[in-house]
Amino acid sequence: MVAMNLRTGVTCAGFLLLAAAPAAAEWFDQPFALDLAMRLMCLAIAAVSLNLILGYGGMISFGHAAYLGIGAYAVGIPAYYGITSGFVQFPLAVGAAALFALLTGIICLRTKGVYFIMITLAFAQMLFFVIVSIEEYGGDDGLVIDTKSTFAGVADLEDTHALYYLIFFSLLAAFYLVKRVVAARFGRVIVGARQNEARMQAIGYDTFRYRLICYVLAGALCGYAGALLGNFTGFISPEMMDWTRSGELMFMVILGGTGSLFGPVMGAAAFILLEELFSAWTIHWKLIFGVLLVCTVLYARRGIDGFLGREKRDD
Repeated sequence: MVAMNLRTGVTCAGFLLLAAAPAAAEWFDQPFALDLAMRLMCLAIAAVSLNLILGYGGMISFGHAAYLGIGAYAVGIPAYYGITSGFVQFPLAVGAAALFALLTGIICLRTKGVYFIMITLAFAQMLFFVIVSIEEYGGDDGLVIDTKSTFAGVADLEDTHALYYLIFFSLLAAFYLVKRVVAARFGRVIVGARQNEARMQAIGYDTFRYRLICYVLAGALCGYAGALLGNFTGFISPEMMDWTRSGELMFMVILGGTGSLFGPVMGAAAFILLEELFSAWTIHWKLIFGVLLVCTVLYARRGIDGFLGREKRDD
């Protein structure tokens, strides 16, 4: 209970810092800090969605960034044709990502282990090369989003603070959604299928259907994160859905702690902050990240979330 309170306290403090970031950035005249926080939160939403299938469902997807790219292009392509309504772009991002997850999940979830990893990677790379081949939308060079999503009478995302708080409340909503899903019977079935799928099937649960719904839900949530990221960056490219980005999302989840509610957010924050620190120090910062990941897997399998709990119990 004490360990849980510590983790909750750290997470609440982090959310309070994020809530106060616009005022603090303006006070200290550090607009870059606000950009850093928005990027952090967009990727945190994507990490939360990945944790739903990786941490709770045991589905190790190496193509999760594909949904991030789908969401971003669902903003960029309509904007290219002059359609900038967020009421069109965001549902399109969620729907397209969910549809891709459904179509690929029907195939991917019939495999397990390393085969599942490789087939998710294969589908993501197929989509990556499809986008690269479409010169109309910039191909490998990417596409500039000249106008951010508009929500007539609700919010103007050209206003940095409006965009920031949309991302912030979206992160809170994503966190709450996953918390409710995991606590419900649906979530317990997903966890049970990860631990012993044969037993769950023996007591009458169609584990394939449950896992597929979970897979689609995670894809849709990541597609929403991609729509936010596209609005934030103002530029999209196939690199957003490359396998290296999927690896970064997985790193965030592992670093924060798989199968924990708070872990992905803390992992995303640690990843972004360490990236800024190490990249300013050396061009070989990815080597340091690699060593850090190996050490996390070997000596801190529960990540930051587990470290906070263990640290408190050891006192």
